[in-house]
Formats: sequence, C-alpha cells, structure tokens
Amino acid sequence: MRRLVWIPVGILALAAPVIVLAGSGSGFDGVVNSIESRYHVHATRIPFVGLISLVAHKATHGGVSAVHIAEFDNFSAQVDGDELNSMVQQKLGDGWSPMIRETSRKGKEQTLIFAHPEGDRMGLFIVDCEDHELDVVQVSVDPAHLNESIGKYEHNGGDHGAESSESE
Repeated sequence: MRRLVWIPVGILALAAPVIVLAGSGSGFDGVVNSIESRYHVHATRIPFVGLISLVAHKATHGGVSAVHIAEFDNFSAQVDGDELNSMVQQKLGDGWSPMIRETSRKGKEQTLIFAHPEGDRMGLFIVDCEDHELDVVQVSVDPAHLNESIGKYEHNGGDHGAESSESE
C-alpha cells in the first residue's frame, strides 16, 4: 500500500519540470527566453524583485504592482527592429497591443511599449535597447491613480508665472 503512494508523487515530480518549461513559453518569461536564445545573451534577473514589487505597490497605494525586470548587460548584438517587435508580439500573445515603437535613426536604440487591459488596471510591457544594454520590464498599473499622480506635476503656464511674481 505504501508503494502506491509513491506512484502519484513520482508522476508529479516528473511532470513538474515539463509544466514549468511549458509555462515559460509566453509572457514575460517567453520574451526573455526568446531574447536569450536569439541573441546568445543571458539575462540578469533582478534579485528580490518580488519584494520590490510589494514595496512599489505599498508606496504607490496600489498604483503599481506585479513588477518583473530582466536586464541584458553588455548587449552588443545588432537588433532588427521589425524582428524584435515581431518576436515580442508573438511571445506576449493575444490581448497585448503595441502603444509605442521608437527606433533611432541608425537603429541602435529600440523602445517597444505594449499595453494589456486587466479589468480596472492596465499591464505595460516595455523593451528598451540602448547603449549596450537591453531591459525588459512588465508592470501592472492603475490608470486612474497614474493620471492622478501625473496631474500633481502639471503646471498652468499663466498661474505659475503669477505665483513667482507675487512672491518677489
């Protein structure tokens, strides 16, 4: 009877790596793995990113959460913007829409930003390649909270000048 207990445990132990590897084929991990494979580089995963995500969530009062970051230092490969864009779109999957695609004149700098609706929140996926470094970031934001936070830094042209002249 005790031997029968080990059969399901053994099956789960053998299936776990297959499930993990299959799960990394899309989304954040899928993009990072594809970049590693295509450009023969290794990503540096930011240590304690789960803790950083928790702190960001608390510090922004829920405005930012689910932070994922991977850095590719000493990234010297030539990047074809169309190829990178296509690879990221394919690995992100359905539901992600391109928002921004910026390429420098000589093509050495690339920035891709994709958005994904998440109910009241919005997922953002950013790929930025510049100066021998490629960064991949995924984050979930509360658009209302973000708009409110940005609004604190807006200045009205006429009001700002009037305040400074009154204080003189």
